[in-house]
Amino acid sequence: MTENTISTRRDFFKKAGVVAAGAAGATTLGAPAIHAQAPIKWRFQTYAGAALGPHVTKPAIDMFNAAAKGEAEIELYYADQLVPTGELFRALQAGTIDAVHSDDDSMAAPVEISLFGGYFPFATKHILDVPTLFNQYGLADIWRENYKKAGGVVWLSAAGQDPCHFNTKKALTSLDDLKGLRLYTFPTAGRFLAQFGVVPVSIPYEDVQVAVQTGELDGMAWSGITEDYTVGWADVTDNFLTNNMSGAWIGSWFVNEKKWAEFPEHLKALWLACIDAGHTYRNQWYWGGEAKLRATGTKLKLTEIPAEQWATVEAAALKFWDEVAAESEEKAKVVKIFKDYNEVLKKAGGIYSAI
Repeated sequence: MTENTISTRRDFFKKAGVVAAGAAGATTLGAPAIHAQAPIKWRFQTYAGAALGPHVTKPAIDMFNAAAKGEAEIELYYADQLVPTGELFRALQAGTIDAVHSDDDSMAAPVEISLFGGYFPFATKHILDVPTLFNQYGLADIWRENYKKAGGVVWLSAAGQDPCHFNTKKALTSLDDLKGLRLYTFPTAGRFLAQFGVVPVSIPYEDVQVAVQTGELDGMAWSGITEDYTVGWADVTDNFLTNNMSGAWIGSWFVNEKKWAEFPEHLKALWLACIDAGHTYRNQWYWGGEAKLRATGTKLKLTEIPAEQWATVEAAALKFWDEVAAESEEKAKVVKIFKDYNEVLKKAGGIYSAI
C-alpha cells in the first residue's frame, strides 16, 4: 500500500468521523455542530494602582468580559505592571499592549493636546464638565484628530474623575506654605505649581505612599479625598486642603489602531457601551465620596487657604492658559473652548459657577 493511499484513507476516516458525530448530534440535539473559536485577547494597562483600579477601570472591563460571551477577553494590568506609565503611549503604539486608560499628560503622548490631559489648572469645576466639554464643545473631535495624526493609537473616549486637591503632612493655611513642598503630581500641574515654590517629584505610582513615610515626599497634589482614603494616602498624610487646583481629572481610553481595526463591529459597540457605563460608575463614586469623606472622614484634617490668597493662584492659571495658547494653533483652540465654557458657567451662576 502506498503512502498516498494511506494518507487518503486517513483523511477519509477523519471526515467520516466528523460526519458521524454531526449526524449523532443532529439526532440527539436537533442542531448542527458548532466549532469553538479562540477568543480575541487584549492586554490592557491602566494608570491606576491595584487599590484604585477596581473603581476607575475594572468595572468596564468586567462588564465587557461578561457580555462578550467568550468572543473576546480583556486582561487588566494596573499601574506600571507591564510598562512604566510614562511609556504607555509608545507601548500602545508599538502593540506591546493593546489598550490603555490614562491621561495624555502622564503617558507622554506625543500630541499637541497632551498637556490638557490630567489636571490642566482650573479648566474644570466639576466631574461632569469633562464629558460636556468633549461631547458638546468639540474636544472629542480635537482629541480624535490629534491621535489620528500621531498614528498607531485610536482615542475612544474621555471622562472626568476627582478634583485635584493637596494632601500633605503639614497643614496648608497660606500660599507661603506651598514653598519648598515636594509633591507627587502630574507633569503640567507641576509646571504650573512651580511658580509658587512647589517642587514636583516624579516617581512610580506604587512608590508614593512609602516616599511620604520616608520623607522623600511631603504629600501629593494628585487627587481628591476619595482616592486619598482608597489608596492609603490618608494613612500617611495628615491634612487635606479644600482649595483645589482643578475640578476634575481629564482621562481617556485608548486602543492600538490595528487591534481596533480587527475588532468586529458588534464588539466595538459593546466595548464603547461598557466604557460609558464605567464613566457613569465613576461619576457617582467620586461625587459621593468627595462629600462623604469630607463630612465624616476621620483620617485627614480639612484646611483652607483664604479665598483672597487663592484668587492669586486662579489669576496665575489664566495667565498660564494664555502662555500655553501662544505655543500653537491647536493649543489655542483648546484654550478658547475652556474660556468659552467657563464664561457660560459664570453666566449660569449657582452650582455651575461654584468651585
